[in-house]
Amino acid sequence: MSRVLVLNCGSSSVKYRLYDGEQTLDHGTIERVGEPGGDAGDHGTAVRRILARLDLAGLAAVGHRVVHGGRRFSAPALVDDAVLAAIEDLVPLAPLHNPANLAGIRVARAALPDVPQVAVFDTAFHHTLPEAAATYAIDLATARRYGIRRYGFHGTSHAYVSRRTAELLGRPYAELNVITLHLGNGASACAVAGGRSVATSMGMSPLEGLVMGTRSGDLDPAVVFHLRREGELTVDQIDDLLNHRSGLLGLTGVNDMREVLARRDAGDPAATLAFDVYCRRITGYVGAYYALLGRVDAVTFTAGVGERAAPVRAAALAGLDRLGIRIDPGRNEGTGDRVVSPDGAEVAVCVITTDEELEIARETRAVVSGR
Repeated sequence: MSRVLVLNCGSSSVKYRLYDGEQTLDHGTIERVGEPGGDAGDHGTAVRRILARLDLAGLAAVGHRVVHGGRRFSAPALVDDAVLAAIEDLVPLAPLHNPANLAGIRVARAALPDVPQVAVFDTAFHHTLPEAAATYAIDLATARRYGIRRYGFHGTSHAYVSRRTAELLGRPYAELNVITLHLGNGASACAVAGGRSVATSMGMSPLEGLVMGTRSGDLDPAVVFHLRREGELTVDQIDDLLNHRSGLLGLTGVNDMREVLARRDAGDPAATLAFDVYCRRITGYVGAYYALLGRVDAVTFTAGVGERAAPVRAAALAGLDRLGIRIDPGRNEGTGDRVVSPDGAEVAVCVITTDEELEIARETRAVVSGR
C-alpha cells in the first residue's frame, strides 16, 4: 500500500507526484492547459499523457486535489459515482477549479478502474471553523439557499505546515496555537488551535483575505456595485478584474514578488506602495488572529513568497514586538525549515517548506487503509 499517485489539476495546469511511501519516484507539471500554444488542449488530455508515461506497477491509490468540498465534505472521500456527482454540484462555488478536478478524476477512474481514487478537499481542514467564523452577516435564508459562507482554502497546506511547525519546535501538535501564512500567488492566513482551523482569511471563494498575485483580497463590496453602475462593467468583467487583474499585478503590472522587490529596491514608488499594502494586510491578520487565539506559540511562513522573501517576513511582523513576535535578521536570511525568531522569543517565528502533495498522499493512504 505504498505507491500513491497525486494529481493536482489547477485551472490551467496539472501537477503530479508519484510516491513510494514518502519518497518521490517521479513528478512534474504540464503548464498552460487549454491555452493557445499550451502543453495540452484540456485537462483530460494532460492527465492521460501523465498516466501513459509513468510506471504505475503496484499503484495502491490515486489522490486528487479537489478545491471545493462545500459543507458536504469534511474529510477526504473515496470516490464513487455519488461523490463525483456531489463534486459536480459544487461547481458553482468553484467554477474555475472543480471542473478541472473532475476531469482529472474521470480520466484516472477510466484508465485505472481497479485502483481506488480519493478526493482530498482544500476546504475540509476548515470544517472546524466555529459558526461565528464561518457565517456572513447577510439574510440567513438567502445565505443557506445559495451556500454563502466562509469555506476557506489551502487546507492541505495549512494542515501540513501547522503539524510540521509542531515537529520543528518539539511541541505536541494538540497543544500548539499557530498562525500559518501561506504566501504564494494565492495567499491565505489561518489560525490553528491544537490542530483545528478556527479562523482563515479566504472565504466563500479564494478571492477574500490577503493581497495576492492577481487577486485583490479584502474589498468593500460596494466597489462591485460602483463598477457596475458607474463603470458599466459586466459581472464577468468585474470577476476578471478582481481575480485576474488585481493584487500585485494591478498595483505594479507584475504578479511576481521577486520583481516587485527588485523594483522597490530601485526606488519604484508603485512597487513600494504594493509591498506596503501587501505586508500591512498580513500584519492586520496576524494581530487579529492573535486576539482570537488568546495565546500564540508560533507564526509560520510558507509557500513561494513566505519561504523565500525575507523582506516580506520582516515587514509583515514589524511592530509586533509587544505581542512577543520578533524576527532575528540573520536567521531570516537563511534557507530551509527553521526558526527565524531570536532565542527566548515568546512566539516562535518559523519558515516551513509546504508539501501539499505529500499531505494529499498521506490522507489518501489513510482513507484507503481505513484509518
